[in-house]
Amino acid sequence: MTQNLPYLTADVPPLGGRIKVRPDDFRVEEVPLYEASGQGTHSYVCIEKIGMSTLRAVREIARALGEPHRNVGYAGMKDANAITRQILSIEHVPPERIEKLEVPGIRVLWVRRHGNKLRLGHLRGNRFAIRLRGVDAGRLGEVREMLGVLARRGVPNYFGEQRFGARGDTWQIGRAMMKQDWAEAVSLMLGRPCEYDRGEVLRARRLFEEGKYEEAAKAWPYPFPDARRACLTMARTAGSHKRAFFGVDKTVKRLYLSAFQSYLFNQVVAARIQSLDRLMTGDLAYRHANGAVFRVVDAAAEQPRADAFEISPSGPLFGYRMTEPEGEPGEIESRLLAAEGLHPADFRIPGAHKIKGARRPLRFQPRECEVDAGRDDGGDYFELRFFLEPGCYATSVLREICKTDMAHAEERS
Repeated sequence: MTQNLPYLTADVPPLGGRIKVRPDDFRVEEVPLYEASGQGTHSYVCIEKIGMSTLRAVREIARALGEPHRNVGYAGMKDANAITRQILSIEHVPPERIEKLEVPGIRVLWVRRHGNKLRLGHLRGNRFAIRLRGVDAGRLGEVREMLGVLARRGVPNYFGEQRFGARGDTWQIGRAMMKQDWAEAVSLMLGRPCEYDRGEVLRARRLFEEGKYEEAAKAWPYPFPDARRACLTMARTAGSHKRAFFGVDKTVKRLYLSAFQSYLFNQVVAARIQSLDRLMTGDLAYRHANGAVFRVVDAAAEQPRADAFEISPSGPLFGYRMTEPEGEPGEIESRLLAAEGLHPADFRIPGAHKIKGARRPLRFQPRECEVDAGRDDGGDYFELRFFLEPGCYATSVLREICKTDMAHAEERS
C-alpha cells in the first residue's frame, strides 16, 4: 500500500532496479554508541542474522535461553530481508551460555559483559552495503551525481515502507486507535485479506472475516501470538473488539500508534519536498549535533547553518505535548491534523497510551557515500555504500535514486 510520496530528485529519470535478489545483496552493520566494558550483569551479544526481523530474533533467542523476551535489549530495528549484524543485551545470562546458542538463521559473533541494558537509540548509526541489480551500467555517473545532491541537500526523511508493516496498513490501525474505533482496529489487524497475504495468514484472515474466531486463532502461525490471543478473546466475549484489542501486547500497540505518527510526518515532508534544505520563519529548527530544536525568528540569518547541515527544518511526531511551529510551517501541520479530525490533546488515549510527541528533521545526510559498478553471474549491478545515523532509512536513499517503491523492488532467490 504505497503512499505515493514525491521525490526530491524528480528531475532525474527513474533508474529502476531490484534489491535483495540474493541474501548478501543487502548488508547492514550496526555501529555501537559505546563498547561493552567487560563487567556487569548484562551480556552484550553481537549476532548476524539472515531472513529474520529484530523482534523475531529477540523472541527466538529468549525462547532458546528460557528467558522472558523483555530481558533482551536492542538498540535498533533491523530489516528481516537482509544480512544484518547488531548487538543485543541479555540480563542475568552468563556469556558461556549465550556462546553455545544454536538458533536457525542466527550466528553469535561475540559476547561481552556490560553494566546496562541496551535501549532503542543506543547506537551511533549503521553502515550499509547494497547491491542494486537490473540496472543500466551506463548510468553510473547519474547515480554518483544524485548521491552528491542527497549528501548536500539531504535525503527526504520519510519513514520507510517497512515502518508500516508487510501490508502497509499499520498506520491505519494506529489511526483507528486514536479515534477509539476498536472494531476498525481489530478488523485491520485480523481480517480484511488482501493481495499481500499468503498461506496460513490469508486463511486466518478469511476465517476471521467469516466470524470463525476459534478456527482463525488456530490458523495464525507461530510468529503472530497477539493475533491468536485476540481471536480467542473475540470468541470468548461474543465479539468484543475493545477487549480483544486491549489484550494485544503494549509494545505492538505502541508500534501501531508510532506508524500513524510516521504517516502524518511523511505528509509534511511531502508538502515541503522542494524546500527541505530551506528554513522558514516560524520553523522549529533541528540541531543535528544534539537533537535540540529552536524557533527560527530570522530564516535568512540561520540559513548558512542549514547549508552546512548543522540544522534542518523539522516536522511533527504529533503528541499532546509537542511544541508547534508558527507561520507557514505551523499552518501546514495544523491543516493536516484538522483534516484527520484530530487535535493534539487526542494523543492521550484513555486507558491506553499517552503520546507526548517530538520533532524530527525533514531531511538527513548520508555520509561516506560511495558507488561502484560491477558484474557477476547475476548481471550488472551498482554497489552503494554509505553510513546513516539512527532513525534514517537506507530505502529512502535507494528510493530517490531508483524512483520506485523499494518495498516492492525485492526479488529474492
